[in-house]
Amino acid sequence: MSQITVTYPQGFYPIYIGRNIYATLRETLADKSYVVISDSNVAPLYAAQFSDALAHITFPAGEQHKNLQTVNDLYSQVLAAGLDRTGTIVALGGGVTGDMAGFVAATYMRGVNLVQCPTSLLSMVDSSVGGKVGVDLPEGKNLVGAFKQPVMVLVDLETLHTLPADEFASGMAEVVKHGVLDNPELFAWIEQNGHELAPAHPFMEALVTDAIEVKRATVQDDPFELHGKRALLNLGHTFGHAIEQVSGYAVKHGFGVAMGMVVAARISAELNHSDSTLPTRIENTLNKVGLPTRIPAHLDVDEIIAAMGSDKKKMHGKLRYILPRELGECFISADVPTQLIKQTLADLSM
Repeated sequence: MSQITVTYPQGFYPIYIGRNIYATLRETLADKSYVVISDSNVAPLYAAQFSDALAHITFPAGEQHKNLQTVNDLYSQVLAAGLDRTGTIVALGGGVTGDMAGFVAATYMRGVNLVQCPTSLLSMVDSSVGGKVGVDLPEGKNLVGAFKQPVMVLVDLETLHTLPADEFASGMAEVVKHGVLDNPELFAWIEQNGHELAPAHPFMEALVTDAIEVKRATVQDDPFELHGKRALLNLGHTFGHAIEQVSGYAVKHGFGVAMGMVVAARISAELNHSDSTLPTRIENTLNKVGLPTRIPAHLDVDEIIAAMGSDKKKMHGKLRYILPRELGECFISADVPTQLIKQTLADLSM
C-alpha cells in the first residue's frame, strides 16, 4: 500500500492506494460511529466489508439521481441511523456517490467527517481528491455544492475488477486528461500501451498514482479554485458536461470529457495555439483506451451550446474554455468565437 498526502490551508489528509485495504478504514474507525452511503450497484458488492457501520444507506445508481431530492432522502436516513456531529460518513462508490455523500457530509449538522472510498477509476483519480462535492440541478451539473475535504481517501484497486468495461474506459478519460495537463510521460505511456490496460495490469497502481499526483499538485496550488490553476482540471468538461446534459445523461461523464477534450484540442489548433498534430494524438490515445471521440449525431449542436451557458465556470458572464497548448501545458481562454465552437461540434457529430 502506498500513500500520498494532500495538504490544504486547514490541514491535510492521506490517500492510501493498494489492494484489499478496507480493513485500514475499519481499524481507523474502530469504536467510532459511521454510516456508509453507496448506490444500488456498489452496495451489494462492498458494503458488507463495513459490518460495524451504524447503517448502510443506498440510493438508486445513476447521474439522474444526483439531485437535491436524493440528498433530502439521505439526510433523513442518516438522521434515523443516529449519526451525530462526531460521526463520519463513508462515501463508498463512484463519482456520483462521492459528490453526493460528500455534500451530505458537508451540510449534515453543519458538517461531519467524510471518508472517500472510490470504487471507479474515474473517482479514484479525480473526484475523490480535492474536496469538491455537490449535486446537479435541472439547469446543469454540480451547480449546488461545497468544499469538503475528506479525512482520508482509500483507493482499493481490487474494486476495479467489478467495474464494467465502459466505466473503466470512462475513468481513463480523466487519466488521459491529467497526462495532457501536467504529465507528458504519463500521456506518452498511454499513447503507446493504452490498448493493453485492464484492472489487473501491473502498471495500474503506478498509473493511478501518477494521475492522482497531478490532481494533488493542482488542488494544493489552488485549493478553492481562486487563482485559475485549478480550473485547468476542467479540460474537456465545459463541452462534456453540456453533451451529458443534452443526452439526458445517457452519455457517461468520461465519454463526455473525452469528446470535450477533442473539441478543445481542435479549437486550440484552429486558433493556432497548438501544433496541428496535437488533436490527432489526443484523439488516437482516447480511442486506444476505448473512448468515443465523436458526438452522437442525434444531439442538437444548438442545444449543446445553450447548455454550456449554465456552466459554473463562467466569469463576468463569459464562458472560460480550457485549451491545450502542448502536452503538459493548458491555458484558460475566454476568447473563442461561438461560430468556431458550433462548427467544431458539428464536424465531430456523427
